Amino acid sequence: MKNSYLCAMIGNVHIMGIVNLTPDSFYGASRVREADVIARIQEMFADGADVIDLGACSTRPGSPQPSLEEEWARLGPALREIRGYSPKISIDTYRSEIVRRAYEIIGPFIVNDISAGNIDAQMLTTVGQLGLPYIAMHMRGTPENMQQFTDYADIVADVKAYFREFAQRAEDAGIKEWILDPGFGFSKTLDQNYELLSRLSELRELGREILVGVSRKSMIYKKLSITPEEALPATQVLHQAALERGATWLRVHDVAPAVQTALLHQTIAGA
Repeated sequence: MKNSYLCAMIGNVHIMGIVNLTPDSFYGASRVREADVIARIQEMFADGADVIDLGACSTRPGSPQPSLEEEWARLGPALREIRGYSPKISIDTYRSEIVRRAYEIIGPFIVNDISAGNIDAQMLTTVGQLGLPYIAMHMRGTPENMQQFTDYADIVADVKAYFREFAQRAEDAGIKEWILDPGFGFSKTLDQNYELLSRLSELRELGREILVGVSRKSMIYKKLSITPEEALPATQVLHQAALERGATWLRVHDVAPAVQTALLHQTIAGA
């Protein structure tokens, strides 16, 4: 009952739990074997998650990208495992063919695309045709070379312009429901990440829900000279800062602490 109470009290804040089906995600504890997927999902929902984000392709900066068939070999069996369980799922992929195959197995889900349709030209059309909700993230370049694209005159102005342009593309593709992800850690320097977070409230003028994914990321552990394994307390500090500035979604490795942070934020905001 404790977890149900917490989940019920966090108002309009959604907690998305990260489940990585990859062998090389930057935070080892997020990696899950196919046989353990349902148990991890059940644990995250019990801790208060609203959505589980399944990823089968590591997108950390500089990471080599698997082929479509390698990504599907990791994701497909896991989707078949959870098909009868039917939790609320998002799939972290930038490939439209992965979206099509996943839809055939589990039906509707949220598409979480780091490239906002810029890597796969068929992605937005596919999402629109299937009527799926979509998370569009700000990024320049690709996972392999994104850190070459950090020359912004004003990072916040660039992010706003990027999503204004995306809004038209989404409308043209028939996408009705989409969420904005500023892309912390993607094609941004350390200082740009913190400037973007400090000015996050400026993105509210775009009229979209805002998803923040900073959990245990390099903007924390490089800034503090610690490891991802040591970054949980600082992650919650940034979660609180994001919620204060208008974030409505937190994408997290650690569901229970994020739920607690959201509950306390809601309590303070309503005081």
